Amino acid sequence: MKSKVVAILETRTGAHLAEMITRRGGVAMPAPALEEVPDIEPAAVAALIERWRDKPFGMVVFQTGVGTAGLFAAADLAGLTSTLLEFLAAATIVVRGPKPTAALGARRVRIDVRAPTPFTTDTVLQAVSGIDLTTANVLVQRYGAANRKLTDALRARGAAVEEIATYRWELPADQRPLERLLQALRGDGVDAVVFTSAVQIHNLYAVARRLGEADALATAMNRRVIASIGPVCSSALRAHGITPTFEASPPKLGPLIDALDAALSA
Repeated sequence: MKSKVVAILETRTGAHLAEMITRRGGVAMPAPALEEVPDIEPAAVAALIERWRDKPFGMVVFQTGVGTAGLFAAADLAGLTSTLLEFLAAATIVVRGPKPTAALGARRVRIDVRAPTPFTTDTVLQAVSGIDLTTANVLVQRYGAANRKLTDALRARGAAVEEIATYRWELPADQRPLERLLQALRGDGVDAVVFTSAVQIHNLYAVARRLGEADALATAMNRRVIASIGPVCSSALRAHGITPTFEASPPKLGPLIDALDAALSA
């Protein structure tokens, strides 16, 4: 990928991605597409614990590392961490991928069910398919947006489902990097674009619509190498008329950069 300009829409691990690209001779173009805004207060954890005490959750699904850490941080502030750990010990703990696994490991929480790669909603549902959920009380740690597919599927199996939001996704306060990316896409200023979540695509289009450039965006993107971290991301790209050049397998940064290097070299 020597001298190739690669746009990065990732925020949290964007600097790490840029370093990986630079080490291989590429030119990283950071364009953070979202901000993760904390969305849980100690009072909300206290209210959750009271509901949990009255009607215990038999299963808890952790979907993201940052959300899991946020829940525990709020519990720390509320002085309720020991109670939360006690309640979790009595529940079936389900994790969506390696990031919530690491966050739970830091708190020494036992994990009972791990969704297989590529860590999608479908693989979570597959992982819990053998568990009887009739009349079960299930808590889902929500990521930046509601996961209707997951909650609807659990309810269809007879579960009572509650989602707890620990953070939300918003457009970044500084949208100038995204505007510069759109300008580069209009010309020859970028060779590849890396997407690591579906929300990045939605937010890029939100900025493009504000600038009146949404209609031409898919055509401009399809002239570049489009890297997708996994099937959820690829589905969102295709919904906007963009064809991913490749999808990382497994859905991790190392394989993503390896495939990007190969695609740009070709």
